[in-house]
Order: sequence, then structure tokens, then C-alpha cells
Amino acid sequence: QVQLVESGGGLVHPGGSLRLSCAASGSPFSFWYMRWYRQNPGKQRELVAAIGPGDTTTYSDSLKGRFTISRDNAKNTVYLQMNDLKPEDTAVYYCNAESNSDRYWGQGTQVTVSS
Repeated sequence: QVQLVESGGGLVHPGGSLRLSCAASGSPFSFWYMRWYRQNPGKQRELVAAIGPGDTTTYSDSLKGRFTISRDNAKNTVYLQMNDLKPEDTAVYYCNAESNSDRYWGQGTQVTVSS
């Protein structure tokens, strides 16, 4: 059973940075496709970034350049570095793992960007 635990969310001022972490249990983590999504109440969940087993990355066009996804296979952890945060980045951020066509979700971590 795969379990994902996100951390690193919080309150930050506009222009600030946060790094989210998603620690995964289960293996083989290095073969999983990992994604970060975000969601606000009443809105659809939005794909933020993805990283494949070979460290290939994709990003939402609107976020490219400010957000960076990375992974540490030795720690079974995926990260989302978020820079130059804006109020519209406020959301609950979810980690997602894809393993053999099965999808798993974390509980989410709140990010609030406000002055």
C-alpha cells in the first residue's frame, strides 16, 4: 500500500518561497510517476508539475519558471520548490503517485500567500 505525506505548506508573503515535500512509503519509488496538483474550494484540481522515473519534468505553462519539481529516490521523496509566490497560488497542494496505473493521493498541504 502506497502512502503519501505532504509537508512544507504554510503562510507566506507575496514574493516569498516555500518548498513542499511529499514522502512516500512503498517501493519501487524510483519507478513511479510523481505529480503535484493544487485545488481551491469549488474549483477543479489543477496539475502543477510532474516528474517521471527518468527525472523528466513537465509544468503547467502558467507556472513554468517559478516552480521546480525534483525527487530524491534515496529518500522516497518528491519536492516542489515554489518561488515568487503570488496570492493566486493559494491552494491546497496534493501529491500524487502513479504506480502500475494505480493512482495514490496524499492528504494535502495548505499554502496561503497573503500580505
